[in-house]
Amino acid sequence: MLRKQEHPALLVGMTATLAGIGIARFAYTPLLPELVQQGWFEDTQAVYLGAANLLGYLIGALSAHRLSERLPLRRLMGLCFAAIALSFILCAQPSSFEWFFSWRLVAGVTGAILMVVGPATALTSTEAGRRASVGALVFTGIGLGAVLSASVVPLLMQQGLSATWLALGSLTLVAGLICDRSLIRLEAAKPASLNQPTAVTTTVTKPLGWVLLCVMAAYALDAVGFVPHTLFWVDYLARERALGTEAASLQWAAFGLGAVCGPLIAGWVVQRCGWHKGLVLAFSVKAVAVLLPLLSIALVSRTLSSFIVGALVPGIVALTSGRIAELVGTSDHKRYWGLATAVFAIAQALSGYSMSALYEIWGSYFYLFYAGSAALAGGAVLITLSRFFQHQTSISTYR
Repeated sequence: MLRKQEHPALLVGMTATLAGIGIARFAYTPLLPELVQQGWFEDTQAVYLGAANLLGYLIGALSAHRLSERLPLRRLMGLCFAAIALSFILCAQPSSFEWFFSWRLVAGVTGAILMVVGPATALTSTEAGRRASVGALVFTGIGLGAVLSASVVPLLMQQGLSATWLALGSLTLVAGLICDRSLIRLEAAKPASLNQPTAVTTTVTKPLGWVLLCVMAAYALDAVGFVPHTLFWVDYLARERALGTEAASLQWAAFGLGAVCGPLIAGWVVQRCGWHKGLVLAFSVKAVAVLLPLLSIALVSRTLSSFIVGALVPGIVALTSGRIAELVGTSDHKRYWGLATAVFAIAQALSGYSMSALYEIWGSYFYLFYAGSAALAGGAVLITLSRFFQHQTSISTYR
């Protein structure tokens, strides 16, 4: 049960992940087949527009920590919410590929900054004993964005693509206002912790460096496994498997429902298994779930795939963030979480562009899901290996 004083921190984290990934990224996925069918772009162009967001995410992840140390928190987050809103509002009418590419890039940059700064702010504003619960729940914003895009976007598209883009921009502005009000409440309670860089530093020992290396490398492989379902899943079902937009949108709704439940499940697993074992389990299950629809496209198997992968998208993010905080402490969490997000973004951008190019060559998404599953299996192996390096660690757990 959440405490009343934890609500502002949770809302800051949730609205940041809602806008940063849930809207800026996931809301585009159900739009992709409509952009093609309504003649705004060719199919390969629409795919590359999705990849533009991945490139922007890389840029934002690399700059997030430095920007957060130089700009006041409210100003930085406010600018990010405004930029994401504009990225939708200014694309509400058909325009050139370059125009849309630029704004999808901007949405990626600012979305990554929110994904680094929002959860870190929520963690540092929460008592040590409550961080496992609150730290996982902040990532439910990702799932809420997917649910909204699955339930609201199809209804909006009946009014046209322009209305859909405008509504998503407006939704982002509402999330930004909620975040800003919550930040004011946090600043009133802990002004120093939110607006000044901490004076505490942590030296990462060589053994822990290997642990972090394994965790971050596994997180990079999760980025590869992340791409097929989050960029291509709806288009794969709607056009390549000829299920139609309505049936594919239902699967995106199942994905979104899973994404809402994922952080809750992750928090439950952590309380019983710990961060490390929870990560091993999550990677293993997700590898199977990504592969499942290639073995059978029946309603049950594709729905299970949608729900499980949806749950483990934010679930693995929450588990990785928590594992890093467990290893380095909350004072250094933003720095190393920013680094992990950058590593994720590099792998995501490379795999996103590579998979887009492979789709252009093959004309099919089918084998891209095999690649995603193999990457996730590799991530499970790396997380398992990281345990062998941890016995010499000298960094306190959750200072």
